[in-house]
Amino acid sequence: MQTRITDLNSYLRGIFGCRVQKITVDAGLSCPNRDGTIATGGCTYCNSRGSGTGAHTRGLSITGQLEAGKAAMARRYRAHKFIAYFQAFSNTHAPVPHLRSLYDEALAVDGVVGLSIGTRPDCVSEPVLALLQQYSRRHLVWIEYGLQSARDATLAGINRGHDSACFLNAVAATRARGLPVCAHIILGLPGETRADMQFTAATLAAAGVDGVKIHSLYVVSGTRLEAQFKAGNYRCLEREEYADLVVDVLERLPARVVIQRLTGDPHPDELTAPDWCRDKRATLAAIRIALERRNTWQGRLCGDVRKTPAPAS
Repeated sequence: MQTRITDLNSYLRGIFGCRVQKITVDAGLSCPNRDGTIATGGCTYCNSRGSGTGAHTRGLSITGQLEAGKAAMARRYRAHKFIAYFQAFSNTHAPVPHLRSLYDEALAVDGVVGLSIGTRPDCVSEPVLALLQQYSRRHLVWIEYGLQSARDATLAGINRGHDSACFLNAVAATRARGLPVCAHIILGLPGETRADMQFTAATLAAAGVDGVKIHSLYVVSGTRLEAQFKAGNYRCLEREEYADLVVDVLERLPARVVIQRLTGDPHPDELTAPDWCRDKRATLAAIRIALERRNTWQGRLCGDVRKTPAPAS
């Protein structure tokens, strides 16, 4: 699949010359869509863990989380350099001095060469961007913005708490400071058509984002989406449907965009549906098969030519 998409591992290897792995960090931060800053209900698909590991609740420091992650990634991938991925909830949703202490602690861990900051486009101020710009002078720093869909009706329906214009403004402000942006989108959101999802991909391309994470919508326990699903008001995508939609998105993203994820990773004990989300390897295989069946590649509809494999040495 590497000749058909621009994948994260190849991108990082090109910068650092070795295998680099992300390590998920839970900093114990909150979300403005949950703590009352914007709302208290959160997105309809998000539960109280907010995609986090729960490490902060268990009392693990950022340093402790990274050291444990380093050991695991070294065993599994033989990685020696790492990106601290602040994933749970909104990781710019705190005063700048507190954020600085979190990021400083992560970058002080031996082998950590960069930061990836997961957050929302409605809680990144200019002082926060200035702070991250300072780090970017010596480290690789990505900001990851959750968009989910470029359709405002969809964003309202999932109680996202912001519109697409908010996202586009945040992207412009972030890229103006030389910081690369990764956008998160979800395929299969309630009420969305194939054309809606293609529109989201085209919007990202036009916005000039540098990376994209594509997620499947899965139903987890304790969410309003679960209630919709159990009432028969939401149907999950089948794996093959999802794979075809991923290919639709890839075709509309320029080849320079780094594809950082092709499907989500639900907590197994929280997943309600669909069961196929438990087998990530099979989902990635379905995407590869869909690309091959359609004889297509990332950026094809942008006029980008397919990459060819390097000759054997």
